[in-house]
Amino acid sequence: MKTFKIVLAILAISIQVAKAQFVKADLQVSGLTCSMCSKATEKSLRTLTFISDVKPDLNRNLFVVTFKKDAPVNLDAISKKVTDAGFSINKLTASFNFDNLKINNNYHFNYAGNVYHFLNVKDETLNGITPVTVIDKGFVPASAYKKYAAQTAYSCYKSGTMDGQKVYHVTI
Repeated sequence: MKTFKIVLAILAISIQVAKAQFVKADLQVSGLTCSMCSKATEKSLRTLTFISDVKPDLNRNLFVVTFKKDAPVNLDAISKKVTDAGFSINKLTASFNFDNLKINNNYHFNYAGNVYHFLNVKDETLNGITPVTVIDKGFVPASAYKKYAAQTAYSCYKSGTMDGQKVYHVTI
C-alpha cells in the first residue's frame, strides 16, 4: 500500500498544468448521407456554449469547429451532441495553442479540469497551434481503439479515468 501511495504521488507530481488553449477542432463524422444529416449535426453542435462557429464540409463529412476564447471545452459534450444527432465520431483532431510544453510518450497534462495523456509521441516541445488527435473510445473507430489499447499498459486508456479525473488520450 505504501508503494502504491509513493507511485501515486510521483505520478501526481509529473502531471503538469499546461499553458494551452483549445482553438478549433476538425470533427469527422461517420454516417452522414445527405445535407439534412449534416445540418442536424451542425445544429446540435451549435447549442454548445463553448463553440463559436461550425463550418461543415459535406464532401469529407467534416465539421470545422471554432471554440470561444478562454472557454473550457468539453470533448464528451461534442461526442454526445454528434451521437444524439444519430451519428458517430470517426476522428476528432483538436488544435491547441501550446506555450512551451515539453512532452514525451505517456506524458500527462491538465487543462480545464481534464487530464490529457500523450501516447505514441516522441520527446519534443510544443509551441503555437498544434493539432492533437483524440484516440479514445467514442472518438475513433473500434478497430483504431483496439490498436491503441494494445500499445499501452496504462489502465486509464480503457477506463478513461485516473484517480477519479477524466483522462483523454491524444497523439500527434
